[in-house]
Amino acid sequence: MELKNTRYEIDEVGVATVWLHRPERANAWTGHLHREYRWIFSQLEADPGVRVAVVTGTGEHFSVGADSGALDVGVKRGYYDPGLGDGTANPGYGARADFDHDLAWQWALRFPVIAAVNGGCAGVALSLACFCDMRFGAAGAKLTTAAPKLGLPAEYGLSWILPRLVGVSSAADLLMSGRTFTAAEAPPGLFNAVYDTREALLEAVMEYARGIATRVGPNAVSQTKQQLYRDILCFDVGESIEDSKRRINDAMSTEEYREGVAAFQERRAPRFSR
Repeated sequence: MELKNTRYEIDEVGVATVWLHRPERANAWTGHLHREYRWIFSQLEADPGVRVAVVTGTGEHFSVGADSGALDVGVKRGYYDPGLGDGTANPGYGARADFDHDLAWQWALRFPVIAAVNGGCAGVALSLACFCDMRFGAAGAKLTTAAPKLGLPAEYGLSWILPRLVGVSSAADLLMSGRTFTAAEAPPGLFNAVYDTREALLEAVMEYARGIATRVGPNAVSQTKQQLYRDILCFDVGESIEDSKRRINDAMSTEEYREGVAAFQERRAPRFSR
C-alpha cells in the first residue's frame, strides 16, 4: 500500500515506530489514514521480529481528531461513514470476537502498543490512545473528547474504556463537558508518565520500548497481554488463577524459559531469540 497519511519504521531491536503523518492538517483523522493505520499493523503483526510498537504524530500534534472536511461530509449525508471501503486490513482479528472492532483490535496484537502523545489529541485520536496498552504524554499536549461540542455522543468506545482508566466520575467529566485539558492535568490513570517536552517524551518512550524489546521474553509479553485483557472481562478470579497456571505450564517447555532461567542463574542479560 502507498502510504500518504502515515509512515512507519522498524529499528534493529524490533521496535516499530508508527507516525500519524498529516502534519499540514495536524494529523487529522480520515478514512484513508485509518485504512493505512490498519494496514501498517497488519504488516507489523506478520513480522515476527517486531517486539513493540510506538504510535505518535509527526510534528507538534498527535492527532486533532476527525478532519473538518470529513465532519462536513457527515453534515451533508446525515449519517456516519467510516470511509474504510472494501479490502481494509484487519490486524488482530480472530483472537477474540469482542476485539474484532475498530481500535479494540490493538488489544489482540501479540506485542505491546504504546501511545506517545506528543501534542494535540482529540476525539477519535484520544480513543486510539486509550486502546493502546500504555500511554505517555508531553506535559503541554492538549486533549479533549471533543464529541459533545460537535453535538455527538462518545465515540469509538471511549465511554467503555475511559471509566476503566480514570474512574467513572473523571470519565463523566471529560465525556460530558468536552473540556480541553493538558497531559499534565490529566486524571490519574490516563498516562503512565508525563514528560516536560516532546523531545524528552520521545526519548523516554523509545528507551522504554527498547527495554521491552531486548530484556524480556517476547512470548512472555504476548501471553501476559492476552491475560491482561482476558481478565478485564473475566469476573472469576479462580479461573484467572487456573488460566495463569496453564500458561506457565506451557511456557516451561519453551526455549525462551530455559534461556531466562540460564540468564538468571548466570547473572547476565537474557538473549531471547527474535
